[in-house]
Amino acid sequence: MIQALLEGVSMGLILSAMIGPVFFALIQNSIAAGFRNTAVLATGIFLSDLIYVVITYFSVSIFAQNPYFEVFLGYGGALVLVGFGVSTFFKKTVHRPNSAGIDMIKPKKITAFFKGFSINGVNPFVLLFWISIAGLVSLKDDFTSGDVFMYYLGVLMTVFLIDLLKAFVAKQLKPFVTPKFMVNMNRVVAVVLVFFGIRLILFAYEKHLLLEDLIVAFLK
Repeated sequence: MIQALLEGVSMGLILSAMIGPVFFALIQNSIAAGFRNTAVLATGIFLSDLIYVVITYFSVSIFAQNPYFEVFLGYGGALVLVGFGVSTFFKKTVHRPNSAGIDMIKPKKITAFFKGFSINGVNPFVLLFWISIAGLVSLKDDFTSGDVFMYYLGVLMTVFLIDLLKAFVAKQLKPFVTPKFMVNMNRVVAVVLVFFGIRLILFAYEKHLLLEDLIVAFLK
């Protein structure tokens, strides 16, 4: 079980090193709303990952036989990412005359949770990652049910703890953040989210075209 846990931790480190919309959302939210609020956001990310783990582990074959699921998830994910990007771009800051720093309008914790859950949950690349992990686990004939549990525990907890670390480090930068920097930061995050949204649209569109070509070729 210890070996399985260590393998899971190493895989979690790989996943945590990937820079995507979740990474930028964690950094921006920590600076704007604080560590506790971002911890809730990270919990939303964790829950969406956990749901994917359960679904993919028990249903890898179903996903493999239903490629249109990736198309629908791609378009839906793009809509959510672009929506968050546009709202972030136009988000206003609140300046307090007696404060040397800047205070953003703090979102409610339920909003932070939903944001983390959505940005991570609707990303088909996250789904594909967990499908590949489920496939990898299924190939390990020497894994017992306990080993599988420890492996996934290692992956999930490593990702969650590193997300908290990212949020904590970003929070320490707040005293040095000026209003102008925060506005620019919001715009950078917004552009990044929209960029990933457009990428998802292209991914879903290409997948859609490929599936249609395969169907046409099959019918011929």
